[in-house]
Amino acid sequence: MSKVKWGILGAARVNERLLPAIIEASNAELVAIASRRAGAAKATLDKYAPCHQNVICYDDMDALIHDKNVDAIYCPMANNEHAEWALKAINAGKHVLIEKPMALTVADIEAIEAAAIKNNVKVMEGFMYRFHPQHARVKAIVESGLIGDVLSCKASYSFLMRPARMYRIASGVKEGGGAMWDIGPYAIHSLRWAFGLNGGLEPKSVIAHAKLNEVGADIVTSGVLDFGNDAEGRARFGHFDISFERSRKSEYEIIGTKGWVKCHAAWVFQNDVPVISWALEDGKYAEERFAPSNHFTLEIEHFGDCVINNTTPHLSFADAKANCKVIEAVLQSISSGARVSLA
Repeated sequence: MSKVKWGILGAARVNERLLPAIIEASNAELVAIASRRAGAAKATLDKYAPCHQNVICYDDMDALIHDKNVDAIYCPMANNEHAEWALKAINAGKHVLIEKPMALTVADIEAIEAAAIKNNVKVMEGFMYRFHPQHARVKAIVESGLIGDVLSCKASYSFLMRPARMYRIASGVKEGGGAMWDIGPYAIHSLRWAFGLNGGLEPKSVIAHAKLNEVGADIVTSGVLDFGNDAEGRARFGHFDISFERSRKSEYEIIGTKGWVKCHAAWVFQNDVPVISWALEDGKYAEERFAPSNHFTLEIEHFGDCVINNTTPHLSFADAKANCKVIEAVLQSISSGARVSLA
């Protein structure tokens, strides 16, 4: 196999970025797209890839899952449908890239993992941002010891809710609606990744507060993850803040004993010039810019390499379960108004 043949399960909004990325990827070929809404798959293809009319468009998602010409499936369904449809695809022998969150419960992720092992297929949670080169540079800075021991990280993700996106808050958090299940996974993932660079730390507890709408979807959520004190008794906290009421932002900042490093935009378009900055206690300050890069395409190429070469995806099931565990605890804290232990 030199190219992975892809099918897309659903006509979700994210196809605006993912569909062209599959077409652009060097080791991928888009062969099918499906939707339950009559004509929606064809309309999505015509909108985002009008020159690729050799792609089969299904009005039946099961038909795509059982298409023998499809090797891998991208699943951008509603959050509460990820587990159901991922399991159907896996049990049909397909490799699956699941848009974040992988599922709404750790138990569902465990079921997906067991099915993937049984069917010998690759499965990965779709955190496209992790594949942009700017984050590898942040990692190198932290691991070099330049900013010292990591004691704090702040993650802020937001965008203004527009009429076309209202479906994101049409159901409560128990059904996968709201900001925590939408942009919250990025914030939690950023914090866990940052502290993971400092010895593989995971949070020990969380406390969070939120503004909920009439159906129980969070519109704004803020909280603190406690990663425990270090050997010298210094506190290690991760602060997250997500919102559908503020302008677009997707930044994280890692603060250590000698300095800090900041990613100014984790969500970038393919023609953007990303910037990270860092500063030290002695007053030294630097900004680094990166060549434009499509992190969606890089994600597809990475997953394709895993399929072709039978290697393990960079984002593991352990990572997906750990992220989901924290989100479940955040929602529990919002509901109870108390600190929730992750031990």
